[in-house]
Amino acid sequence: MPFDPQAYRPERRILSLSEPFYDPVRAANFPETRLRFRNDRAATEVGLRGLDEAEWIAHFGRFAPLPESLEQPLALRYHGHQFRAYNPDLGDGRGFTFAQLRDRDGRLLDLGTKGSGQTPWSRFGDGRLTLKGGVREVLASEMLEALSVPTSRTFSLIETSEALERNDEPSPTRAAVLVRLSHGHIRIGTFQRLAYHRDEDAMRRLVRYVLTELYDEPGDDPVRLLELVVARTAVLAARYMAAGFVHGVLNSDNINVTGESFDYGPWRFAPTWDPGFTAAYFDHGGLYAFGRQPEAILWDVMQLASSLRLIAESDPLVAALDRFAEAYQPAVAEALLWRMGRVPRGEASDRALVQAVERALRASGVGLDRFFFDVFAQELPAGYGAEWDAVRAALADYASRKSRDHAYWRGEPCAMLIDEVEAIWAPIAERDDWGAFAAKLSAIRQMADALR
Repeated sequence: MPFDPQAYRPERRILSLSEPFYDPVRAANFPETRLRFRNDRAATEVGLRGLDEAEWIAHFGRFAPLPESLEQPLALRYHGHQFRAYNPDLGDGRGFTFAQLRDRDGRLLDLGTKGSGQTPWSRFGDGRLTLKGGVREVLASEMLEALSVPTSRTFSLIETSEALERNDEPSPTRAAVLVRLSHGHIRIGTFQRLAYHRDEDAMRRLVRYVLTELYDEPGDDPVRLLELVVARTAVLAARYMAAGFVHGVLNSDNINVTGESFDYGPWRFAPTWDPGFTAAYFDHGGLYAFGRQPEAILWDVMQLASSLRLIAESDPLVAALDRFAEAYQPAVAEALLWRMGRVPRGEASDRALVQAVERALRASGVGLDRFFFDVFAQELPAGYGAEWDAVRAALADYASRKSRDHAYWRGEPCAMLIDEVEAIWAPIAERDDWGAFAAKLSAIRQMADALR
């Protein structure tokens, strides 16, 4: 039996929302399907490891329904601010929610797609995903998971043998369909759509769904929901900074209300601690630059608060928003200390160390991956100059949370800078050689083992 009866726990809770939250759709009929990546670790956790390749492709390339889950895919409706401009013409234009399951902790999971075909929200798009875009999403989600960033997990990547025309990469280019696992695909933009239409009943229903199904807090208090989202998104912003990650497009339709990062388009990892570093070539003003990401995420959460004013008073919503900064500061200290392999000592000491680290990184130009590798659970090497004296002194008071016995620490730091991403893609594009891709995934997972 391909479905593990102990771990496979199908759900269809999203159907309790009903209209006006989604549109039933059908997946595209792809010419061919070639499995390129399957996440067997995640599959084991949700009882799907037993699927053979043909069964896997049937469900995640042809989208045959999973038993006792959704009978038909659902394209979700939402609005959103895109680079601070409101857009009421959004929705799942090349993806859908395919199934729902429970994870091993009992939390609700959505299996969502990217590149699965056109929907009523495709506008002028073809509903497809480039294979390179799919490869980049696998790399981003695996790296972020290893660095302890709350993230969706890439579950499957299947090449679909279509030739796509794109204006931002050599065309025609290869196509793929991707499936991701995420704890819900409800976005801030989902709430914005209901506020736009002044639909109080649907707003209350959505608040109840998110609290009950995604936060396991039965109730319908919009202020409590905002408090939870503020706390989760503050952690997300902090973990982005500690990872050196730049999402690139932090629009309100790209912020999941569970605080879980997803939808990796023009992402990059910053080589150094450069607050002005951007990921998207079209982000000319640096709105979503590395150092502005906490501000950008808070701005999006403010749009959630504004939407919730449809059913709540302003003052308690504002009070909830005010907690973002006080949640972010300890979260960023905790995240940086985790990556340095240190045990936190207390808010004042931790903040002083973080400030010293940020100053030294900016002044020295040392690479982020190099620094975190060198400093993990040990003193700074002698090669770090005088600009690091304050960091060296502060670290003397911190205990290590782990040793450097793992084989990873006898090599070189695992990084994911843009040049390496391109180097991984080049042999795939030129001769269908996936060796560098597989080797990188192995290196990422070795790093994850060492850090944890």
